[in-house]
Amino acid sequence: MNQPTILPSNQTPLGSLPARFRRERVLIVGCGDVGLRVARQLGSRVRLLALTSSSLRIGELRAKGITPLSGNLDKGLSLMRLAGIATRVVHLAPPPSEGRVDSRTHALLRALRLRQKPVCVVYGSTSGVYGNCDGDWVAETRAVDAHTPRAHRRVDAEARTRFWGRSTATRVSILRIPGIYAQDREGGTPRARLLKATPVLQAQDDVFTNHIQADDLARACCLALWHGAPQRVYNINDDSSMKMGDYFDLAADLYGLPRPPRIARETAHEKLPSMLLSFMSESRRMDNTRMKTELRLRLRYPTVLSGLLCGPG
Repeated sequence: MNQPTILPSNQTPLGSLPARFRRERVLIVGCGDVGLRVARQLGSRVRLLALTSSSLRIGELRAKGITPLSGNLDKGLSLMRLAGIATRVVHLAPPPSEGRVDSRTHALLRALRLRQKPVCVVYGSTSGVYGNCDGDWVAETRAVDAHTPRAHRRVDAEARTRFWGRSTATRVSILRIPGIYAQDREGGTPRARLLKATPVLQAQDDVFTNHIQADDLARACCLALWHGAPQRVYNINDDSSMKMGDYFDLAADLYGLPRPPRIARETAHEKLPSMLLSFMSESRRMDNTRMKTELRLRLRYPTVLSGLLCGPG
């Protein structure tokens, strides 16, 4: 990834600050597993900041070279200190758990607007905004068709962020993210589900799913900070084109575990929780051409096989 470019003081919020403060300041909102990977990728080339609502995380963040900023996305007044503090922002925080509106993103953007705006904002959305595509290949030009409340909240956040970008002349990149996996991520492999023998759909009822390895996702976030086009959407996924059941069969074979049982769709509601059923009702294959050509991301783990083979499950 290219080194950040520091612009002259009359063109950048870094202004006439002392030289030791002139590094770009990147604020990570939602600094969980992927956010920490983003911070690790950026390293000492920038000054790293992270919003946290938990005092228990302050020590952890500082130990990783990240300056913690106390604030709560559900309490707008607590975000006022974010105004003008960062030159670039990575927003990975999830929306609220209820409703069809993302009030957290609204509160964040309102705070960022109060003073000098950041150069760019990268928002981590979900591939669920496309809804069910019946296994079709899906490019970013396809209209959103959210079917679930959580996907509607993401559609709302995308629209708010892109409108905010246009109205403030801030470059916004929307990353549509599918299933995230990694050997060193909590719950980041299929092992636990395989050990529970959770069923998957029989072949004729099965759906296409999409994946991205967590470190590749973090690299995409970093590249979007500097290479993302204004108000642009990017599918962030690997080159795998697999049905859900085949993915779990592959993992089972790699781990030396029994393959999961297969069931018909009409009986799935009797054996599977509603959240899992919702994932099994959407089928799509995401086209990642724009990610490769515009962000210039070269996947380290181009398939789930290469990702699952990179370490112990």
